[in-house]
Amino acid sequence: MEHKFISQKNFRYQIVGNIEKATKLIFVFHGYGQLAEFFIRKFKELPENYLVVAPEGMHRFYLNGTSGRVGASWMTKDDRESDIQDNIHWLSQLFEEINQKKKFEKSIILGFSQGGATAARWFFSGKINANQLILWASVFPPDLEKPEIKEKSSNYFVIGDNDEYYFEHQQIEEIEFYQKIGFQTKTFGGKHDIEINTLLSILKEI
Repeated sequence: MEHKFISQKNFRYQIVGNIEKATKLIFVFHGYGQLAEFFIRKFKELPENYLVVAPEGMHRFYLNGTSGRVGASWMTKDDRESDIQDNIHWLSQLFEEINQKKKFEKSIILGFSQGGATAARWFFSGKINANQLILWASVFPPDLEKPEIKEKSSNYFVIGDNDEYYFEHQQIEEIEFYQKIGFQTKTFGGKHDIEINTLLSILKEI
């Protein structure tokens, strides 16, 4: 019979930016098999009034075999409910700790690929006071109740027109789905990756 107990764990995250100069906070969630240390580099061109925080998935593993490069994952299908609860708990603690150091005008959550599901669950958990959600090439988590938004919100769904993980008809279906739940949608010329100019244009809009 399976049993569980609660214990402490160390969680990793990266920060780019000067907290003294920053007026806006953006959390960025990496995709499957990535590490926060490298993922956060994609956001180095953001204006200096942004403080970028990149949490790292708590499940690290070797990408090939039993040695070499390491990546991280937010969860698997095994005991996923516990991982969802754990993620929301530690991310909310991190959010609170950073906001105790500085009051920001705006807080944005961006989730890329696999990280989008964790970002969405956290954003809609009611545990934090974030202003916008950007889901980038990510499926909306099926376990979440769909937001009932009658008018367009300031949340976004973004995808590259040559994303190797989405066939053309899948892209169309995803875009239509997000539009139905009130998300604004953006496409760019590119693959399954963060395109900084598209992100900058979104940040100007919100």
